[in-house]
Amino acid sequence: MSRMISRRDLDFLLHEWLQVASLTERPRFAEHSRATFDAVLDSYESIARAEFAPHNKKNDQCEPQLVDGKVILNPEVSQALAAFFAAGLGAASFDERVGGLQLPQVVEKAGMAMMFAANVGTSAYAFLTMGNAALLVAHSSPEIIERYARPMLQGRFFGTMCLSEPQAGSSLADISTRAQPQPDGRYRLFGNKMWISGGDHEMSENIVHLVLAKIPGADGRLQPGVQGISLFVVPKFLVNADGSIGARNDVSLAGLNHKMGYRGTTNCLLNFGEGRYPVEAAPGALGVLVGEPGSGLACMFHMMNEARIQVGLGAAALACTGYLHALDYARTRRQGRSLRQRDPASAPLPIIEHADVRRMLLAQKAYAEGALALTLFCARLVDEQATASDAGGRAAAHELLDLLTPVAKSWPSQWGPAANDLAIQVHGGYGYTRDHNVEQFYRDNRLNPIHEGTHGIQALDLLGRKLRLHDGRALNALCARMAATIAAAKVQPALIDNAQRLQQAIDDVLRVTRQLLAEPDAALRLANATPYLEAFGHMVVGWQWLDQALVAQSALAAAAPHDAGFYEGKLRACRWFMRWELPRIAAWLAVLDPVDPSSLEMPDNAW
Repeated sequence: MSRMISRRDLDFLLHEWLQVASLTERPRFAEHSRATFDAVLDSYESIARAEFAPHNKKNDQCEPQLVDGKVILNPEVSQALAAFFAAGLGAASFDERVGGLQLPQVVEKAGMAMMFAANVGTSAYAFLTMGNAALLVAHSSPEIIERYARPMLQGRFFGTMCLSEPQAGSSLADISTRAQPQPDGRYRLFGNKMWISGGDHEMSENIVHLVLAKIPGADGRLQPGVQGISLFVVPKFLVNADGSIGARNDVSLAGLNHKMGYRGTTNCLLNFGEGRYPVEAAPGALGVLVGEPGSGLACMFHMMNEARIQVGLGAAALACTGYLHALDYARTRRQGRSLRQRDPASAPLPIIEHADVRRMLLAQKAYAEGALALTLFCARLVDEQATASDAGGRAAAHELLDLLTPVAKSWPSQWGPAANDLAIQVHGGYGYTRDHNVEQFYRDNRLNPIHEGTHGIQALDLLGRKLRLHDGRALNALCARMAATIAAAKVQPALIDNAQRLQQAIDDVLRVTRQLLAEPDAALRLANATPYLEAFGHMVVGWQWLDQALVAQSALAAAAPHDAGFYEGKLRACRWFMRWELPRIAAWLAVLDPVDPSSLEMPDNAW
């Protein structure tokens, strides 16, 4: 998959590192084999190349437009998504009972990485729809699943998630959308939702909105905070009992947001219940409750946690394709001469021969492949928590996934754009023009530190909540895994130095972690949560690079000549990360030991 994502790297991560074929020993995946996994990945690759990649630049140049109240998209978007769903890929990891292929999540995520690398704007419609359907399958009734989830898995309906409001972005406690109970058990919703990706278009028979809203108390008032927040299915068009499309619901498009990147994904302000489309002779968007009243956040976080891994995966994929574009350019662009070659008449060198270009390429490789490994590892934990043979194994996977989810979202979202920035730099002045793709990759990727909870929110989640969850068992389990990797690496002469550097970084992070958790002042403890997240994330990715290096070192001795370079690349990238990236941890920890209070103490009149 030239210049989109390395299939060789995906095969290495899936089969050599994560050992996904072993999942076929479990009942859920018993009908599969490595051959079926590879065949499905071939389908993802083929559709990504033929249907998604060709209109990626057109998506960026011709973004969605609002014409006569309708959203107009490039026709290739609908054609690509039709091919994706027709191949069954929208239901790849879902149960057979709802029409799914029942593939492991880790295989499905590897396939989606190809789609993101080819065209992240078009892919967004698919992953939002699949996330919506997954939530309904997990939390709603069989009737709702049949009426809404199954058509989404078939690609007939598309889905969204509607959380934020103009006055309440990430602060969901402040939402004001009201869900008024109706005598027939349904609800009428009134309110405004902002930043709704895929919120309106003409590509599908219907759009299924999952909407957070508050059910009023007995006094008719909305309760403050998160009390009363519930989750509702609110379709653009009502769906009749027989599955046919009914009347237009009272959901209206108020406008489009025009973003720096991700331009192929329509992003909307939606009004619910403003009366533009009165339904059943009354204003108010009709919806049905998912789960129990007041359980909206718990249900929605099922989709949000899935989305956070997907956002990290998208950031990794964009970093991977940017790296491959930069690598190809560096091999073909000739400029300058060796410092040892003084003859001005000599032929210019490919710029990959220059040390500083190699530095930038190595950094991109370390960020991009490290991010991809992290997100696929977390997807493997999703499979483990669902299918491990014993309850203890399932619980341990769940706890570790809880701990790593903020890292899986935030680390690729920070260092993926950093890789794309370096890809622009490798291209020089050409990289800053629209004639080359790398500037688009950067703009597309820059959204990911904001998507599904900002970088700072992930930091608060990690340090403020996740480290204490499950009585600290998840952190202990992570430490045990890292210790096992280090012990195995220390008996490999080529990896001893890497292991020692990682051990020192772990010791430093854990020492500061203990100090922070002992700090009684929550405001002070969390004041510098972001550098803590960055230090913790680098520690985790450093461990995973060393773990990959163990596999590569073992395989190198018996590798065929065409594979030896691949394994050598893994070993070199690991060494790069240990020597160039792990030292950053000391700087991040320096403002945590003790906590630097500068941000807390800055007076208002000093800005």
